[in-house]
Amino acid sequence: MKQTDLLVIGGSAGGILAATMARKAYGDIKVTVIRDTERVMVPCGIPYIFGTLRDTAKNVIPDAGLLGAGVELLIDTVTSIERNEKYVKTKSHGDISYKKLIVATGSVPVIPRFIPGYDLENVFPVLKEETYLQNVLKKLDAAENVSVIGGGFIGVEFAEQIRKLGKNVTLIELADCCLWQAFDREFSDHLEEQLRENGVDVQTGTRVSRIAGEGAVESVELADGRSIPADLVILGLGMKPNAALAKEAGLALNDQGAILVDQYMRTNDRDIFAVGDCAEKKCFFTGKDAPILLASTAAMEAKIAGSNAFQLRLVRANKGTISTFSTKVFGSTYASAGLTESQAKAEGFTYMVGEYDTMDRHPGSLPDAQKVHIKLLFSKCSGVILGAQIYGGDTVAEIVNILSLAITSGMTATELNTFQTATHPLVSASPIAYPINAAAMNALATNCNHLNQGLVI
Repeated sequence: MKQTDLLVIGGSAGGILAATMARKAYGDIKVTVIRDTERVMVPCGIPYIFGTLRDTAKNVIPDAGLLGAGVELLIDTVTSIERNEKYVKTKSHGDISYKKLIVATGSVPVIPRFIPGYDLENVFPVLKEETYLQNVLKKLDAAENVSVIGGGFIGVEFAEQIRKLGKNVTLIELADCCLWQAFDREFSDHLEEQLRENGVDVQTGTRVSRIAGEGAVESVELADGRSIPADLVILGLGMKPNAALAKEAGLALNDQGAILVDQYMRTNDRDIFAVGDCAEKKCFFTGKDAPILLASTAAMEAKIAGSNAFQLRLVRANKGTISTFSTKVFGSTYASAGLTESQAKAEGFTYMVGEYDTMDRHPGSLPDAQKVHIKLLFSKCSGVILGAQIYGGDTVAEIVNILSLAITSGMTATELNTFQTATHPLVSASPIAYPINAAAMNALATNCNHLNQGLVI
């Protein structure tokens, strides 16, 4: 029987980082990664295969990082995990024993089997498999009318990229706005306006009754009786944990089918860890289930699991998911982290809001300068930051990373108002109008003005 010290099942972001982190943490141990595809797609890059990249080969995670770290890579399929004997069965490499195991099997697309016609030809869920995606690209090039069902990040990004090809694109979302899980209404309204201005037919608050056609899709039928012509349909209704292997092995799952883990990423079997989309997520603020499947979250979890595989070295490192997002639609970047105002209200938080508009260059007359709109949410009593939303130019993506750190660190409005920034006219907003400082100052000013009502000086 083949033997290894640490076996990682899955070779995307979570699996790669868990394996390389363990090698760095423990030195000369044998680490083996087993995955079932020759090449791994960059998950977040998949929509851009169809508009910007035009080639699946340009969206591949290289194996150099794994192999350079001395990790053994096997292309095979694990058929079962034998927990009691501590080995796995594979299709081609026989049985492999392990001392510790990390499950990083990722996610699979939600298939809307409740919609008649979901399985017609040219109706495509978003699978992370290269040959499959090459076929979708070929079929897309021959299509003229494309419907995208689902107005989350996958759906929005597919709609934008396909529209750039000159196709007629309809984006259909059941909720009353797109990206409702990540943004408050004023941000989603702005994004939808961008889509419409660039020719995407955005249909929110709209239910699909069936996908119609003889053999292949011909139209998408809506619950209100309308019919939208469609040569091709993208199913962008989100992803769900790929935890079938773990379930068969007797690992505990939550109600959403994700593998239950503790803050050290351990499952109910202390020799087995789980990371990434297949693992349970808890909200940073409430501790409630937070099924937010992101590569950045997987990376955090993988580092914790890799470090803690043989000894608990990172103590209480996983404090929960804060749901940090970013996307770019027709030249505008949208990003968020933490709670939205609607989420904070629903959870019963008392909060204060600070907003600010500025330009991402100074002066704003510089070439390529774009308007930035930022909204920060703070606890009204403690001043601790609860959430952030921003749209603007490319700098927005890094600004939200600062705010992600601020949230996980429990920073306050006062600290964010006064933190020091490195600014330059060509790459950032002005130091007297830096968006984070300015929005925090406005939140404090609003709260202080409320407290000062009736004060006589």
